[in-house]
Amino acid sequence: MLRVRPNAIFVVALMGWTGLGLAAVWLPPAVAAWQIAGALLAGLAVADLFLVRRLPSPAITRSMGKTLPQGVWSPVELMVENTARQPLRLQLHDLHPADFAVQGLPRRLRLGSMEGARLRYRLRPHARGDFPMAGCDLLVHSPLGLWHQRRTLTLPARLRVFPNFSEISHYTLLAANDQLAQFGVRRLQRRGTGAEFHQLREYRRGDSLRQVDWKATSRMRKLISREYQDERDQRLLFLLDCGRRMRHVDAGRGHLDEALNALLLLAYVAVRQGDAVGLMTYGGPRRWFAPRKEPGTVNRLLESIYDIQPSLEASDPLMAAQQLLQAVPRRALVVVITNSRGEDQVGLEQAASLLRRRHLVVIADLRESALDESLDAPIETLQTALRFHTVNDWLAQRRRDQERLQHLGVQVLDVLPSQLPIALVNRYFAIKRAGSL
Repeated sequence: MLRVRPNAIFVVALMGWTGLGLAAVWLPPAVAAWQIAGALLAGLAVADLFLVRRLPSPAITRSMGKTLPQGVWSPVELMVENTARQPLRLQLHDLHPADFAVQGLPRRLRLGSMEGARLRYRLRPHARGDFPMAGCDLLVHSPLGLWHQRRTLTLPARLRVFPNFSEISHYTLLAANDQLAQFGVRRLQRRGTGAEFHQLREYRRGDSLRQVDWKATSRMRKLISREYQDERDQRLLFLLDCGRRMRHVDAGRGHLDEALNALLLLAYVAVRQGDAVGLMTYGGPRRWFAPRKEPGTVNRLLESIYDIQPSLEASDPLMAAQQLLQAVPRRALVVVITNSRGEDQVGLEQAASLLRRRHLVVIADLRESALDESLDAPIETLQTALRFHTVNDWLAQRRRDQERLQHLGVQVLDVLPSQLPIALVNRYFAIKRAGSL
């Protein structure tokens, strides 16, 4: 679409010409000057309009990452090339998603004949998911500067915004360096056959002949036995609430965003420990990720959940528990991540009782930071006193609800969203250390 508008210089020239016409009312000799000026201005305007419409649009290519991390400034590069033989003046704005923060746009350019320019700007997405970028918006100025023409160049692209996993990278690096043993994870060893080979050692009285490694025995010229260890690999399943409760925002971060960061961290740690990781969502978009423990599990998990957004639905944990039991018949560690209220307690208890028959269940119940801030605020008026006691009573009821869940044999984490990553990892290692599965 080609839309032409007059520039400020043309508007000023028209105002001057109008002023000359008003002066001609009282000064008849000025009439000829007014007519000549009008004809000249009209001729220049028509010629300039003709030239700007014939100017070819510049060639633009965009370079950027295939995926962007949420909440982080990411660079974008535009290569603009003037394909015309005459100079080109323009103003450029890349059509990024409207709710993204941007630095470095719009940009004014003056390109010589067959000249190019490389532009860089930065984008910061505030939400996860898929976002289209339709193209670039241009204001091309005419050679004489009387007109500008708005043009939209089609330059389609699809942005994928992933959770910003780097925010918890210090925990990931700890795992990558194989330092997680400090949490007390142990592997039980036994003499005899087992599920997993551990090491070679000298033959001991009581070893079976099946344990003897005859190649190593001939090489060492003494009996060498294989030692095995019990298979300790487990299944870790996330049951993630994507309902309306997870729409709450603390410190500019949504509860679901924080839950995804914590989930990915624990998934990474669990895969490093040899456990299979799976996921099921409820209360919104339905996603199922079957348990697996290959090296690329976390990347595949990220691909399957990066665009999940909280819905306006009321979550049904009981239905989710029934579906999970059908999908995963073997015993597993089930981590339920939710944000509950008193009216959700009955459904949560029913779901916990159902899951507890076959699985070990941990419920991570997120708590709004505004509640803690209300308790810490000074009490200076009747209103603040009433708010303090109301929040205190609400939290006391919340603790009683969580105690009932614990009496059902469920482990409960009552944490702020920012505390969830380390709380989940610590509880996971506590369960591994206790050998509860």
